[in-house]
Amino acid sequence: MFASKKFLILLITLLLTLTVGCTILFPKQVATNPHLAFGNPSNASKTDPNNYLIEKPQYVLSYNRDKGIPNWVSWELNQSWLGEAPRSNNFRPDDTLPEGWYHVAPNDYTKSGFDKGHMVPSADRSNNPENNAATFLMTNIIPQAPDNNQGYWARLEDYERTLANQGNELHIISGVYGEKGTIAQGKVSIPARIFKIIVVTPPNESVNSINEFTRIIAVDTPNINGNRDADWTEFLTSVDAIEKETGYDFLSHVNPSTQNIVESKIAQVTDLKLKSRTRKK
Repeated sequence: MFASKKFLILLITLLLTLTVGCTILFPKQVATNPHLAFGNPSNASKTDPNNYLIEKPQYVLSYNRDKGIPNWVSWELNQSWLGEAPRSNNFRPDDTLPEGWYHVAPNDYTKSGFDKGHMVPSADRSNNPENNAATFLMTNIIPQAPDNNQGYWARLEDYERTLANQGNELHIISGVYGEKGTIAQGKVSIPARIFKIIVVTPPNESVNSINEFTRIIAVDTPNINGNRDADWTEFLTSVDAIEKETGYDFLSHVNPSTQNIVESKIAQVTDLKLKSRTRKK
């Protein structure tokens, strides 16, 4: 009887050792939303109304209830998201917001002087009508100065799709900071600045494959009129600079040593090979 117990204890110990060893050799793979492959920059959650996490099949965002706009929106872009689906143009409130929250409506922007500016562009989700329609939810919209929205920001979006159509995989985070007033009787904040961070990789490359040579494009633009013909490359900056202004931690899933290198760099205009100038937002 004693020998049997001793054997059982030995067997359990052996199994535990093997389990721990396997865990070390083969760490558990945690499923990650593809739109958050590089991290959740503000640690958005379902518990903070002004940093409220919303996950949709088409993108993920941090929503600010008190400002009525997203803090940031994150999405992947590749050829599979692009197609010939018509532009929905159906701007509408996002009914997935918690009960009791103000639901921003399209008419809140009427006669405001600002465009209903997409964070995820309509044309980035043109593979089918459902995905395109999702970009017209008001939780994906900010008050955007027309010269910004229809000028250099639109040309930046064209450039992103050119990269995607060349076979690249893009991970994009677009957001806002600062405030320069409100519309809709104070219900919707007008951001002072609009930023975007674009990580460009070959198809199917994982976060662990990111290195110091990975292409990172960061821009930080003023939300103003009067410079519609500006080139978006005039607003190139570093990820570090945007982190300093926003307090966010971008690319947090990247190896820390690599993250420190790529976040400090500013993309060089000569490396961007601009090709697209047509407007399709």
